[in-house]
Amino acid sequence: MNPAARVQAGIEILDEVIAAARSGGAAADTIVARYFATRRYAGSKDRRAVRDWVFAAIRRAGEIPASGRAAMIGLAGERDDLALLFDGSPRGPTPIAPDEPAAPAAPLPAWLADKLVPVIGAEELPALLARAPLDLRANRLKTDRATLLARLPETEPGHLAPDAFRLPEGTRVEAMEAWHEGLFEVQDEGSQVLAEAVRAQPGETVVDLCAGAGGKTLALAAAMANRGRLIASDVDRARLSRLAPRKERAGASMIEELLLDSGHEDRALGPLAGQADAVLVDAPCSGSGTWRRNPEARWRLTPDRLARLTGMQAHVLALGATLVKPGGRLVYAVCSLLPDEGPDRIAAFLGAAPSWTPEQLPLGRPSGAGVMLTPACEGTDGFFVASLIRAC
Repeated sequence: MNPAARVQAGIEILDEVIAAARSGGAAADTIVARYFATRRYAGSKDRRAVRDWVFAAIRRAGEIPASGRAAMIGLAGERDDLALLFDGSPRGPTPIAPDEPAAPAAPLPAWLADKLVPVIGAEELPALLARAPLDLRANRLKTDRATLLARLPETEPGHLAPDAFRLPEGTRVEAMEAWHEGLFEVQDEGSQVLAEAVRAQPGETVVDLCAGAGGKTLALAAAMANRGRLIASDVDRARLSRLAPRKERAGASMIEELLLDSGHEDRALGPLAGQADAVLVDAPCSGSGTWRRNPEARWRLTPDRLARLTGMQAHVLALGATLVKPGGRLVYAVCSLLPDEGPDRIAAFLGAAPSWTPEQLPLGRPSGAGVMLTPACEGTDGFFVASLIRAC
C-alpha cells in the first residue's frame, strides 16, 4: 500500500468504528483486525501505519465524528505529512476542500468532562487517552519477578504491585516461551493492585464475583499459593470459559468456576452465603479508566447507559455482601474514575449497611471511602477501589 492508500484505509476503518459506536457493535481493535483479514496484500508496516492513524484520530475526537473522513481531516489539520496524502491519487483520499468540516479536537464529550474535571482536574484528561504500556504479572505459582527480569530482555519492574513488570509496547507476548510456560500473565499494574487489596491468604475461601475471563482470579490464586477455596463466578458463559486454559497454563488448580444465571445469581451462590473470608466485586462499569486501550468507548457511553450500569453495580455489591462472613472483607472495584460508579456507589451502600466499615488502603488518591488510581499519577489504567470489613 502506498501512503495515500493507507490514509484511505484508515478512513474506511473509522467509518466502521463510528457506525459500531452508534449501534453497539465491535470494538475498534476488532474492526481493524477484521478489515485486514480480507486484505492480505497489506503488509505488517501497512497495518501498523493504518492502525496508528486510526487510533490517533479516535483519541483526538472527543465527540463522535460525523464520518471517518471528518475524523481523519481533523487529524490532518495538525499533521502536515498527513494532509499532503489527501492527494486524489487512484487509491488515496480526494483533496480536502477549503470549507470541508473536520472533527473538532477534545479529550471527552462535554457531559463526561463535567463529571471528571472536578475529580481529577483538567490537566489529567490527556493522560486518560495516552497510549497504554504493556504491563505483566509474574506468576508466583511458577516463578518470581526477579527471575523473569533476568530472563527477559528489555523488561523493567513495576512500582506499585510486587509482581508487576513491563515490556516494550508491541511485544508479541504470545510468541514468548515464558508465556507458554505460564510464567506470567498480561495484566495492567492497576488491576494487580486491586487483587492485592483483597489480601487473599492461603487456606481462605475467596470469591471473585464478576470474574470475567479470570485475570484477577489468577492473581488471587497466586496470592493464596494454590491453597484454599477460590470461586470464579460470572453470568457470561463465553468470558468465563476463557479461564479454563488460562488456569491450566498458570498451574492454578484450586480455582472453581461457577456460572451464574443473571437475575437469579442467588440460586448458585446460596451455599456460599456468609462463608467467604473475602469477596472481590470487580463490577461491570463504563470502562472509563481503560480509554487508553479503547478510546472509542467514550463515544459509546451515554447518561442512560451510565445509569443502567450504576444499577447493576448496586446489585452486585449487595450480592457480594451476602457472601462475606463476619470479620471478612468485601472489595469493590471499577475500572472507572466517574464518581457515579465509585465513591457514590460505596456511599450509598454504607448508608444502608451500617455493619460495614471502610478499610484504609495504602495506595492511590483518597476518593470517598476508597481510593483512585489514575494514568497521570500512578501510570496505571484508571480504577476506584474500596475495601469494607463486615463487623457482624
